[in-house]
Amino acid sequence: MYLEIVSPEAILFSSEVDYITLPGVNGEFQILNNHAPIVSVLKEGTIYIHIHTQDHLELEDLRGKFEVHHDDDKVLVLPINSGTLEMNDNKAIILAD
Repeated sequence: MYLEIVSPEAILFSSEVDYITLPGVNGEFQILNNHAPIVSVLKEGTIYIHIHTQDHLELEDLRGKFEVHHDDDKVLVLPINSGTLEMNDNKAIILAD
């Protein structure tokens, strides 16, 4: 699945991922490959981006924006204040504050 995370200032992330874990208003949920189309509001919390490998990522571009999960180096962590998710045709776009 392709994930793009956009803030008002810049595109924060744009890459293939295995799946994402998101802070929904009704609780945490996951989006995997080939998920049905969905639009969801996100609340304050943490986005966990599960990647297969860091080899294809430009780590210099991610520094200062993301943390690597303390238990798993294949999970990137991004805290958000709020946001919106749209998933369609195996592409997830997150508008994050």
